[in-house]
Amino acid sequence: MIDSLGAFLPDSNVNLAGADDGPLRGVTFAAKDIYDIAGHVTGCGNPDWAQSHAAATMTAPAVQRLLDAGAYLVGKTITDELAYSLNGQNHHYGTPSNSNAPGRIPGGSSSGSASAVAGGLVDTALGSDTGGSIRTPASYCGLYGLRPTHGRIPLDNVMPLAPSFDTVGWFTRDAELLRRVGEVLFEEAVDSTAAPTHLLIAEDAFALAEPDVRTALEPFVQKLEARLTAGKGMILGEPGGGLGEWMWRFRKIQASEIWRVHGDWIEAQKPAFGPEIAERFAWAQSVDPGEAADASTARQEFTARIDAIIPADTLLCLPSTPGIAPLVSASTESLLEHRGSVLSLNSIAGLSGLPQVTLPLATVSGCPVGLSLIAGRNADMALLAFAEAFTHDMTNAELEPRFGL
Repeated sequence: MIDSLGAFLPDSNVNLAGADDGPLRGVTFAAKDIYDIAGHVTGCGNPDWAQSHAAATMTAPAVQRLLDAGAYLVGKTITDELAYSLNGQNHHYGTPSNSNAPGRIPGGSSSGSASAVAGGLVDTALGSDTGGSIRTPASYCGLYGLRPTHGRIPLDNVMPLAPSFDTVGWFTRDAELLRRVGEVLFEEAVDSTAAPTHLLIAEDAFALAEPDVRTALEPFVQKLEARLTAGKGMILGEPGGGLGEWMWRFRKIQASEIWRVHGDWIEAQKPAFGPEIAERFAWAQSVDPGEAADASTARQEFTARIDAIIPADTLLCLPSTPGIAPLVSASTESLLEHRGSVLSLNSIAGLSGLPQVTLPLATVSGCPVGLSLIAGRNADMALLAFAEAFTHDMTNAELEPRFGL
């Protein structure tokens, strides 16, 4: 395979055939370079990490489940350093191309996985989602993507970032394959009796989206309202100061966990990080433990409230990102401002641990932007089945222009 997108690790020679038979026989996939593959070093986007860690002795269960189902692993993909970014711009390995928005970032940290799927190099790819690393690249690259219920898919032999937020995730170019991969990873079939019937609209989430994004997504929100019980507007960030304040609580908890996981290695190895990542780890080290503890207490209340709002028969609708993918040439300041809005949207499912699917339904200025649905806890397969049925039932004209190959 020729990597014309810069999506794969340049020195990776991972290539594994799956089982001779299985539900994913003939499907090709890639794995983000935070997943262990037995006999290979997991580099986690940083050369110093790769040099200071031995080859893995076991393959991550998420990878093994796909192999056992017959899928073919064709390589490991580039990630932001230690998966701590939403941009997809790796200081050491470059920025994977965004085929559906040329000249714009692919989003991170699962940048290479999104790039490879969007560019047709593989059928599906494993990424991860802690603060939005599936949902953001899926929206920017015009892909389907799922962040599962926290804890539903094992994270053994996957580099941890912030364990109370970390999840396995994956990308596809169509909803049918997204569901098929889900059946394998969840080891669960679709239950037709669990189909959602009610819709909620996250009004404060839509308020964070740029006006042209709200306009582009509105027809699809209307189709959801026609399919489900008419959408009821919700303000999710209150009480608590709004989604921006919940974003900061998320960031403080995340940073505290990240430093707890990686601080000793960073202080011992003094790795060479790119400027953005170096600043982020320095900030993580500085977060006051008391503030992180307060944020964790508030998180419990937020989670209980969101669980009550989104029972098993209900879906919550929101934009996947506030805008289209920023330009690769965008300034550091503008990327940081954009990131704040992205994390404010992502903190809803992040803090609550609920599953969120991104659907590549709309375009703005010729670039993709996704619409998201959050389901009740552990309703992942019902969410995937609904996403497949909803997109399948719309006519081709309603879904034009589509992305992917």
